[in-house]
This record gives sequence, C-alpha cells and structure tokens, in this order.
Amino acid sequence: MGGQVKGKKKIKPKRKDTRQNRDAGFVGLSPQERVKLRMHEKAKKKTAEKYSVQQLLEKTEEYMDSFNFEMAGLFCKRALDMEPSNLQTLDMLGHIYSELGESEKAKEVFLHAVELSPDVGHTKYMYLGQIHTGQEAVDYYTRGVQVLLSALENQTQPAQAQAGAAALSDEDPQLPTAKDVSVAFCSIAEIYLTDLCMEEGAADKCREFIEKALQYHNDNSEALQLMASYLFSTERNQEGKEYLLKSVGLWLPAQKQIAASSSAEEDTQIEIPPYESRITTAKLLIESEEYEMSVDVLEGLLEEDDEVVQVWYLSGWVCYLQLEKAKEQQGREGRDATGEELEERRALAEAARSYLTRAKKLYSKLQCDDQPVLEHVEQLLGELGGEMDGEEEEAAPDEDYEPCSDEEDDDEAEAPMEQ
Repeated sequence: MGGQVKGKKKIKPKRKDTRQNRDAGFVGLSPQERVKLRMHEKAKKKTAEKYSVQQLLEKTEEYMDSFNFEMAGLFCKRALDMEPSNLQTLDMLGHIYSELGESEKAKEVFLHAVELSPDVGHTKYMYLGQIHTGQEAVDYYTRGVQVLLSALENQTQPAQAQAGAAALSDEDPQLPTAKDVSVAFCSIAEIYLTDLCMEEGAADKCREFIEKALQYHNDNSEALQLMASYLFSTERNQEGKEYLLKSVGLWLPAQKQIAASSSAEEDTQIEIPPYESRITTAKLLIESEEYEMSVDVLEGLLEEDDEVVQVWYLSGWVCYLQLEKAKEQQGREGRDATGEELEERRALAEAARSYLTRAKKLYSKLQCDDQPVLEHVEQLLGELGGEMDGEEEEAAPDEDYEPCSDEEDDDEAEAPMEQ
C-alpha cells in the first residue's frame, strides 16, 4: 500500500482569554495596586449582597449625627459605589468631606452633583457657597435660592413663601421650606457683611438680603442677629440691641433650661444658631453691656468645644469688664466697698485670670495667628497680676469639664471595612 496520508491535525479553537476584559482597568497599575483594586471590588460586591443603598445611607446618617465623619464616609462611599449618580449620597458625601476639612474633595463631589442635576436640590449650592468666598460664594448661594424658590412654587400644598411662614412640611421633611430660603438669604447677607464689606453698595445689599430673610421667616434668630450686626456696624446701637435681644431670646432661655435639667425631654427641639454665629452674639452682647447674658452664651460654647481661643479670651474679657463696672459703680456712689463686694471682685479677677491664662496657653498650643487678641490677653493678664500657675489652675472654672466620647461599634463598622 502506498504511503498512508496522515490526517490533518485538528486545530482546537483557542480558549477566549477573559482575563483581558477582567484586567482592562488594571493597565498601568503595579501588582500591589491591582491586588488592592481587586479586594476593593470584592468588598463592594459583598457589601451590595448584604446591604441596600438605603441601609448604607441610614448608617451614614447615624455616624454623622454622632459626629463620627470618618465612619460616615466609609458607609457613604460604599453607597456611592452601588449608585454613582445618587444625588442624596453625593450631597451627604460632600457634607462629610466638608466636615473633615477636605474642601477640594467636597467641591469635586458637589460640582458633580450640579452636573447631574443643576435645577433640582438646593443643598449642593449652599455647600458650594460655604466652600467659596466673595462673589463666587454669592453666585452659588443665589443659584441655590433660585432652585429653592422654584421648588416652593411647584409644591402643591398651600405652604407657599409668605411673611413669617417657615413651618416644616409634616408630610415630607425633605421638601424645601420658606425657612430654607431665609437661611440662604442670611448666607448672602453675611458675605456682604464680611468678605465684600468694602464693595460699593455692600451695606445696602447686606440690609436688603437680611430683610428678605426676615420676610420669609421673621423669627429666624440668625437673621435677627445679622440685622443687629448690621445696625451696630452703622452705629445704630440701640436699634441693633433690640434685634439682638430678640434673637437671643428665641434660643438661649430654652438652651439654659435643657442644660439645667437632669432629664431633658427627647422631643424638645430648639434651633440653636451655628457656633461662629454665637461667638458673634457674645461679642455683640458684650458691646451692649449685657454681660450676664454674654456669660451664658460663652458657657454654652465652652461646653460644646473647649478648644477655641476666642471663646476663652471673650470669657476672660467679660469677667474683666464686670470687675471694672463694679469698681466704677462704687466710685460713683462715693463709698467704701463692702466685704461681700470685695469678695465678688476677687472672684471676678480670678475667673478673668483663669480664662485668659487658658486662652494664652491654647493660643500657643494651636499656633494661632491673631496678634491683636494675644496682645490684649497679655495686657489684661498684666493688669490682673499675671498668668495663673499650675496649682491655681486646678481650681479654675470649667477645669473639670471633660468632653464625652462615643465608643465606636466595631460590629457595625465591619461591613464597609471588609477587604
């Protein structure tokens, strides 16, 4: 037989290499970065199997409410991994970055939210206004007001913006309200009172926006205080004092009552102005010689945060002013001080020294850069007998105050930390 023809070798089709698709996003990464990215993807998948976006956002809110913004960020980013275009998640993440002081990341998140939904949702514009300064801030706040007013007009319920109308909707607390508009106008007014105060017509614009804020919510304590600040700046002190006392009267008595109560009602709700706003309130009260009321405001601020130099300085300054006022009053009456009055003066002097000593030490610790405050602190301490030493400080006011610390729940933190 002739030579047997060899059968052709069957060529098996090559197995499709799926690794190319799988590794498409890994081009240019180091082996360590690839491992990290794969672990991240695995953790995302596991989180998605165990939690919904809503559940992750609920956990985010819990940690935000307890001021644990690092943990809140972990949950929020996992929610965003699952729904990258979720506007609520973007707003929350931007807020978290703002609280953590990461303004560039916050700006990036909010601008992305603006791209996705420029005409719905005012909060992103409010945050962008906070991040920026000057005219840029005004532009963002103004855009936020436009979105707010449009949303109010589209609401079917009769809660349209009216003078003094600021009640929250019982049906949906997320709906914008007239009070939101008032707060936004306050933000614009404050820019003209600070960053843009030297611009032509700034004073008139400031008053215009404060009046708009009060038009939408006439019991907005922040708007009332801004009007007081404006009036003090234009040397209309008596009129300014009336607005100031009305503003403080809306929240300080309730705050003091809650602080004095050993069992505060859980459903008791008072709207306390922001921390910086209350510092301004204390300054205006001191300028109005409402010393006792300013002490109450400052005590509340120290309980909330005892590492703000200006609050310690103002606390010492108001004690010094009370001391000087007592001396002046006795001098006008042309008599010798009683033993009780002398004891009260001694207590005021020691309190002033204690507060001012703490202010100076904190100034150095935090490496502050406010030379006029430091100079005034040193001047007052010189008049009062110098700084307190360590033993004297042990008995100083508020020395026993210890801020509470929330313990982290390791089990709850496990899901977003899975690797």
